[in-house]
Amino acid sequence: MKLFIGNRAYSSWSMRGWLALKASGAEFEELVVPLFDKEWENQREGNEFVASAGKVPVLWDGDDVIWDSLAIIEYCADKFGREAYWPEDMSARAMARSMAAEMHSSFPNLRRDLPMNVRRRVANHPISNEVKAEIMRILETWAQARARFGGEGDFLFGQWSAADMMYAPVVTRFVTYSVPLPNFAAAYGDAVMRQPDVMEWIELAQDEPWTIEAYEPDGAQ
Repeated sequence: MKLFIGNRAYSSWSMRGWLALKASGAEFEELVVPLFDKEWENQREGNEFVASAGKVPVLWDGDDVIWDSLAIIEYCADKFGREAYWPEDMSARAMARSMAAEMHSSFPNLRRDLPMNVRRRVANHPISNEVKAEIMRILETWAQARARFGGEGDFLFGQWSAADMMYAPVVTRFVTYSVPLPNFAAAYGDAVMRQPDVMEWIELAQDEPWTIEAYEPDGAQ
């Protein structure tokens, strides 16, 4: 299997697809394609990106090509076993899928105003009312999942799941922009940031030589 991803520092969708592959335990080759540099427009015209219309992540598994992070999660669940991705309980699984789908389709203001950058920490970043409303929605669903299905585990549905993979880049945004969180959400965020695959992704991002100025907030350290 080959997984094409963008810059680890900035590409939230690449992170989700990569976490899905890591959860499988299978070996795969990862190829980083620097986004928006002078070679990007040429690279995205290559055969590897035809199916995804030039977007990352893209997973090639033999003749199968899967693009879009949520599709990669589902492909891995089918290929390697759904127990590594979705809760066993049907009600929990239904909620986890709903939360993953909402993350996939929603929160445009947060995406725009708090771009992912796992190499930076920013204090006093302005947060609009629109972004605050989206953060509140995220925290509401986290609270519901933890209260109903978290049990003694550290993650949304107790054990690490596809829902956590989908929200892991959001956690990194909250860390980057010093977003204040209630205790339960801060504890969940800490667990995500300590998850071995998340830690590996962030560590690898530190050594990337590329910078996208649009994703480098003022006052970052």
